[in-house]
Amino acid sequence: MSADGQGRSHWFDDEAGPVVRPYAMTRGRTTSAAQHRLDLIAVVVAEPHADDPEADSTLSPEHVDIVGLCRHAPQSVAELSAELDLPIGVVRVLIGDLVDSEFVHVNRPVPPAELVDESILRDVINGLRAL
Repeated sequence: MSADGQGRSHWFDDEAGPVVRPYAMTRGRTTSAAQHRLDLIAVVVAEPHADDPEADSTLSPEHVDIVGLCRHAPQSVAELSAELDLPIGVVRVLIGDLVDSEFVHVNRPVPPAELVDESILRDVINGLRAL
């Protein structure tokens, strides 16, 4: 019996709730099977056909929570991490699983190198004005 007289370990805190290590949620994985590249600002959107993720026995409660949050409104990877109070690395792996299972899809931001140069846009506007 422990010092508190209730048979609990001294490290357990009633206010903290159950303690689960992040790697347990991802089954020890640090990346998803398909190696999805997920930026912090990548937007996760629930697939319309993803009716009931709770019925899928392969999904963890965290997977179901992600689909639920994205069903209400598209969420960035950073927003999901904050809302679920989970590390970014864990959320990335879980999202990768959901992408593979086709419960969500990810809209990635356009890389700055692929954005149109501002000077080209100004030239187009000036050309249109000259017409």
